[in-house]
Amino acid sequence: MESSWHREFFKRLIILWPLKSLGTTAFMTLFFWAYFTILNNPTQTPVVVPAIWLDHWIGFVPAAFPIYASLWVYVSLPPALMKDLRTLLLFGLWIALLCLFCLAIFWVFPTRTPDFGIDWKDYPGLAMIKGIDASGNACPSLHVASAVFSAFWLDRIFREMNAPRLLRWISAIHCVAIIWSTIATLQHVAIDALSGAVVGVAFAAASLYPGRKRRALTLA
Repeated sequence: MESSWHREFFKRLIILWPLKSLGTTAFMTLFFWAYFTILNNPTQTPVVVPAIWLDHWIGFVPAAFPIYASLWVYVSLPPALMKDLRTLLLFGLWIALLCLFCLAIFWVFPTRTPDFGIDWKDYPGLAMIKGIDASGNACPSLHVASAVFSAFWLDRIFREMNAPRLLRWISAIHCVAIIWSTIATLQHVAIDALSGAVVGVAFAAASLYPGRKRRALTLA
């Protein structure tokens, strides 16, 4: 059983790999262009999203930055493990809709995180991301939304592969760690993260429900 899921894992990585690589790169390039265009051209003065008790409980953890940055590897895993073109395109369509939904909110109702009064020069890694990704486009957190969306799709993929339950737990824990890191690095506040999680769950449910319905009809 173990060798079987290993073979399936590597088989999926090879299938359509040129399209997956080029498609993921093109998608991220287009996304960042739209994201930063909206970030740098707000339609009105961004509203500050307040911190709540959860922000103070988590606190500032500079060491969380690598986990925060790991999102870009995490969200690349579902398309990399798709077994056919149809499912790959379905995933691409829904993640695009998720991004467009959040970008529309950023455009209509711009928000930003509070000024935490930290000298980012003392934290080189974070200073770099703060210089590129300013405090705007805060709520809902697209970082969290895309992580949660990807977590649900990865769980589906691992189930199809008959992968060990441990692998699914590792993926879920990684997703939770990414959510935590968005708050711990002060890139977002808890309200941003919670809102992003709701968006991620909603789009994951909408995109995966047809598949579950078809399987149920087949079993019946």
